[in-house]
Amino acid sequence: MHELMDGARRETLGSGDRIVFVSDLHLGDRSGSDDFRRNEDLVLGALSSHYRERNYRLVLNGDIEELHKFRLSAVRSAYSHLFDLFRDFAAGPGLVKIVGNHNLPLLLLPEDEFPRDHALRLDWNANTILAFHGHQSHKLFTKYNYISNFIVRYLANPLHLHNVDIPMTSARRFRAEKRIYRASKQLGIVSIAGHTHRPLFESYSKYDTLRWNIETMLRRYTLADETGKSELSQLISIYADEFRRLGKRDRTRKVSRSLYEREELLYPCMFNSGCLTGRGGFTAIEIADGTIALVYWARDGAARNYVEKEAQLKERASGTPWIKYTIASDSLDYVFARIQLLG
Repeated sequence: MHELMDGARRETLGSGDRIVFVSDLHLGDRSGSDDFRRNEDLVLGALSSHYRERNYRLVLNGDIEELHKFRLSAVRSAYSHLFDLFRDFAAGPGLVKIVGNHNLPLLLLPEDEFPRDHALRLDWNANTILAFHGHQSHKLFTKYNYISNFIVRYLANPLHLHNVDIPMTSARRFRAEKRIYRASKQLGIVSIAGHTHRPLFESYSKYDTLRWNIETMLRRYTLADETGKSELSQLISIYADEFRRLGKRDRTRKVSRSLYEREELLYPCMFNSGCLTGRGGFTAIEIADGTIALVYWARDGAARNYVEKEAQLKERASGTPWIKYTIASDSLDYVFARIQLLG
């Protein structure tokens, strides 16, 4: 992590700056094994009608092109309109493109129109935010990426395995999150990663957040009046259904549901933007006016009932059917105060 910080592009983050972090597009050639196709309209609508119009800087945090399965020329030809939008960001509010393990071959090019970075370091007052893809926690990907390239191109691709299914079934990915969390905690920084396709806010996964909210509502229920109990009962039912659904899914996939079960006080040092290939929508991390947020984008009416109830804020991209749900947010000053005081 020290080497990554030292070699990162370094900039100062101002109180009025706006940045959106997205990762894991896995752009293909529009064939059946292209994971991005189903969210193409949603992503284009959100980026152009919301973030570009509001002068957000765009950080592409790794695995933009799926170069394990497709040729770069085929990818850029298939999504020429999306790359035109990237160029518009680059010429306007700004664009940073960070490489991930699935588009590391970009580093072999003598030059590219988009500068290729391994990480972006943002200085917020005396504090540090480090954005990087996250594969750096795996020696397999940093030293032997050609092996995973071979596996995906010649085994997974012919068998029509999708990237959206691979990350969540590998315990290795969850160990990566633990390593990033521990390193971030030790350094006293905030990390914004991708790679695992699992959104995290202040080191909490969706599983952790659901469990915490259910416990809180159950305690409130015992002290509420009859009207309050009726409202809380409905909310508890919605949250419990989502909690059981998530637990059943993770048991089927044989993965850990919570990374930090042995630690009671979590340091809010780890954030993850999730991915843009999710079924029904996509997640992103925003920094705007000194606040950091986890957001979820979906077509109007397509979000789960839990998302509708959980969201702090709901807004529509102008003139589109796309809805942005703010799932969680906090001021950066609060986040770093917790890191420092808990440390």
